[in-house]
Amino acid sequence: MKTFDKILLTNMERPGYTGSLPDYEGTGGYKALKTVLGNVPPNDIIEMVKKSGLRGRGGAGFPTGVKWGFIPKDHPGPKYLCCNADESEPGTFKDRQLMERNPHQILEGIAISCYAIGAQTAYIYIRGEFRLATKILERAITEAYQAGHLGSDIYGSGVTVYVYVHVGAGAYICGEETALLESLEGKRGKPRTKPPFPATHGLYQKPTVVNNVETLANVPHIVNRGSEWFASIGAPPKSTGTRVFCLSGHVKRPGNYELPVNATFRDLIYELGGGMRSDKPLKAFIPGGASAPFLTPDHVDVQLDFESVALAGSMSGSGGITVMEEGTSMVWAAFRLMEFFYHESCGKCTPCREGSAWIVQILQRILNKQGRPEDLRTLAEICENIGGRTVCAFGDAEIAPVQSTLKYWRAEYEVLIEEAEALKVSRKEIPVLSVAQAREVEGSLS
Repeated sequence: MKTFDKILLTNMERPGYTGSLPDYEGTGGYKALKTVLGNVPPNDIIEMVKKSGLRGRGGAGFPTGVKWGFIPKDHPGPKYLCCNADESEPGTFKDRQLMERNPHQILEGIAISCYAIGAQTAYIYIRGEFRLATKILERAITEAYQAGHLGSDIYGSGVTVYVYVHVGAGAYICGEETALLESLEGKRGKPRTKPPFPATHGLYQKPTVVNNVETLANVPHIVNRGSEWFASIGAPPKSTGTRVFCLSGHVKRPGNYELPVNATFRDLIYELGGGMRSDKPLKAFIPGGASAPFLTPDHVDVQLDFESVALAGSMSGSGGITVMEEGTSMVWAAFRLMEFFYHESCGKCTPCREGSAWIVQILQRILNKQGRPEDLRTLAEICENIGGRTVCAFGDAEIAPVQSTLKYWRAEYEVLIEEAEALKVSRKEIPVLSVAQAREVEGSLS
């Protein structure tokens, strides 16, 4: 693997770096904010981010600058920026590290982004379980206010940015941007029907941008080093920059690794991750969080960029890569993921609400050696009736484990069903005795 410069994790690897304001300022922190406020027109910043090719790092991969450009420039009322810190995708833990180890990098990105879209108020919607990250962010926000990096008339520029932390209740669905907005407004976290889109009718029905933690953390670096620099990294023109990938599962060295997106899964799993922890062969891996379809050992040389993973039949999603070694039951893996999705369904859409429960029941029956030959057809039909028929992308996400395991490891399902059929036959061969016959047998034994 070629050498490269890290962007987001660089400071964390400095000896003695704590993430405090003095540490961050000592590495050039808030230089980008001071450069742009009152000096660079907001629209120029939007164009800079567009040219950089920065795409959302939360899952969908939508171009960040394009999303900012959707905000109406002539809107007379308030606009909002929401930082999506509700990192709840199984196998994903990068945002947590960014918040806990270098919070001011995120705050500077938020402040620049607010200035670019004309927002004076930003909310960090953080997952309820992230108690440590919440305390660190709140302390960092206080430091930034005291130092004049946030608040009214920042650096005498006339620009105002206020940042608030909002703690969620730990609902996976609130990672979906409109469900997040509903939760921020004090309602149940359920996705909204679109259109209208958040760019025009977001928080409190005002123009709103929702960006992921990692996405916003890249903004100061793009301002400092230029859009051409960022666009030259990775797999331009569509997938640029680096990403922080979360490696977990059956590997020797799990953790967060920052790589240019033109690196491969082999680079990540074998070179950085050290390969399989028990030295068994690789059997499967999830390339982008639990909602991404499984891939096989044949895909280890696929690049990590959005387009390459999509061509391989999956998605890079949140960057959470879960590795499974030979010996793992793929039917069990699909069942465990479906249990999660069933539990986290908000219940708004009938296909998702009812379909997820049905799939869990069938998978459990198959694993318990009670499967039926028609179960595989039924699973496929349920998935078809969920995909594309829900308000948000949750429905498409929850069927990914089932569809991909049926595609690549269908034989494992068939073996379990064949064993269930064999058990049925053996049970039929055991004679069923009447009461009188049973007594005769009992008498002969006595």
